[in-house]
Amino acid sequence: MFAPWLNIVWLALESSEVIGLRVAKLAAGGIDAQHETGLIVGEKVGALFEVGTGLLSGVTATSVINRFRDQVAANAKRLSAEKL
Repeated sequence: MFAPWLNIVWLALESSEVIGLRVAKLAAGGIDAQHETGLIVGEKVGALFEVGTGLLSGVTATSVINRFRDQVAANAKRLSAEKL
């Protein structure tokens, strides 16, 4: 019963870490910031199509949220490694 809402809360918390890492990278400027901006835009456009086609084909909201959590985790890992 609470699983979808709990996943949404976790997604929000995990996303805040990635947002912070990305803001720091963008604030630093340079070619890395330009590259990150391209990644952000590409991810958002890709997510729009992925969610749209997924929901039209019958995937559950929970599976969509879990997919986003996987993507957020991958971004957190990548951005944390670059920070070091």
